[in-house]
Amino acid sequence: MNVFNLITGATGGLGSAFAKLLAERGEDLILTGRSEEKLRALKEELLTIREDLVIETIACDLTSEKDREILLSGVAMACEKHHTPLYRLINVAGADIQKSFTQYTQQKIAFQCRVNFESAVSLSHGAIALGVKEIVNISSVSGIYPMPYFAIYSATKGALTSFSLALREEMRGAGVRVTAILPGAIPTRDDVKEQIKGQGLWGKIAAKSPRFVAEQSLKAVAKNKGKVVVGFANKCMNIGTKLIPLPLKLRFIAKRWGKISKDSF
Repeated sequence: MNVFNLITGATGGLGSAFAKLLAERGEDLILTGRSEEKLRALKEELLTIREDLVIETIACDLTSEKDREILLSGVAMACEKHHTPLYRLINVAGADIQKSFTQYTQQKIAFQCRVNFESAVSLSHGAIALGVKEIVNISSVSGIYPMPYFAIYSATKGALTSFSLALREEMRGAGVRVTAILPGAIPTRDDVKEQIKGQGLWGKIAAKSPRFVAEQSLKAVAKNKGKVVVGFANKCMNIGTKLIPLPLKLRFIAKRWGKISKDSF
């Protein structure tokens, strides 16, 4: 029996990697992103991989509660129309704004919090009501510790990891697997690639391709893991920094990350 995968942020580097991987497996897809044009282009590309796939596209502004309601209604109608259940939700969409907190506007604060955290929580709730069996939330190693000059991003990703683990416990025995994925840098957009390059050898070692992150994510949820740090170097960083006093870590992060500034795309 075929199943649907709902992927947010589907037209981005990681979202499209998930879509292509699942298309190769012959799993049907419901793709959402902000641009209907980009969604159509991605659908056409995916149908060259498997022309028999069922692919639905629904443009959605994830910061909008109304848009999320329309998205979930569209998912329900697609499942009914094709007699295909929603099996997996993959919350990929995110906004990696990086700058001093004082440079934010109120609108930008709300935007990042809604995209990175609120939308994933909202869609998880709606997907559970639709009978979803697996939820994959793309968090980040940036959420392990507070990060000056990346404060809202690290806070929302930390919150997403915490939410995922709590929801996982609530869903224990209910037939719903929940997994938080914590990748490091992923070379997708040009600005991210330049940032990775600027980190030298460590950036090269720690960064993982979108395809690798997608593969590791699906393996993790298949093994019913609650939280997975992606990549050996990132695992070492996570373990190796635990004994360093937090004030020292904060000063190091502030010195390094204070040199970089970027807004959402």
